[in-house]
Amino acid sequence: MEQARNYVCTECASAVPSGHKFCGACGAGVPIEAQTLETKFFGALQMPGKARLIVVRGDEAMGEGLSYLLQATEHIAGREADQIPFPSDTWLSPRHANFLYRGEKLVVRDEGSLNGVYIRVRGAAPIKVGGHFLCGQQVFRVDATPKDTSGPEADQTYFYSSPRRPSAFRVTQILEGGMDGIVCCAHEHTLQIGREECDINFPDDFYMSPKHARVEMSGESLELIDESSQNGTYVRIRGERELSHGDYLFLGRNLLRVEVTA
Repeated sequence: MEQARNYVCTECASAVPSGHKFCGACGAGVPIEAQTLETKFFGALQMPGKARLIVVRGDEAMGEGLSYLLQATEHIAGREADQIPFPSDTWLSPRHANFLYRGEKLVVRDEGSLNGVYIRVRGAAPIKVGGHFLCGQQVFRVDATPKDTSGPEADQTYFYSSPRRPSAFRVTQILEGGMDGIVCCAHEHTLQIGREECDINFPDDFYMSPKHARVEMSGESLELIDESSQNGTYVRIRGERELSHGDYLFLGRNLLRVEVTA
């Protein structure tokens, strides 16, 4: 049997050349896909530009591998959210973050959450004084070096103390409840964090690489640099941030991966 070379009218079985809106023999309408030679996708996940979130690490109630297809205009994630709910994660705010599209780009916006949205650093990322970041299971804040108050008292007596060294900034560990933990001043313009032989060491944090990340000051700017760590370094965003295929982010205790269809 000879194969049809054009769309075949379902009413009279006549061949209809592509681009025609109606059958020339009987006048029946031609489907838009036949007019434009448009090829349909098997499913929504094949549509270019559409994204989904995959739970890489979650609590026992959520499990791992769960995915959320982002097909709407916006998608709220949080402890009491309808679209991306994490009801058992007490580190999440009720309305924590929003995943939305700006044109063809996916962005995540912090909805004023208490604990923030953290995105994995690809190589290096700028960070400001007051900015937060994650390494392993530790949360840190970058602080300015306090002003020099080493002058004498009114009677010209100096306070007895350890010698000071030049330091451009310092990094503070944040403990549960918001209290400050370890505080370390940068050695001149660099401070390294890891499990061993760094400026700040966490030998019992097995999610941290031996040399995990460093903070550097170049000129007037601070930069957070991942040292090719196993689990990555994450910086807290301010406002909203564009997301790309392969990005990882923390919402509370949940680690998510972004997948965007090419």
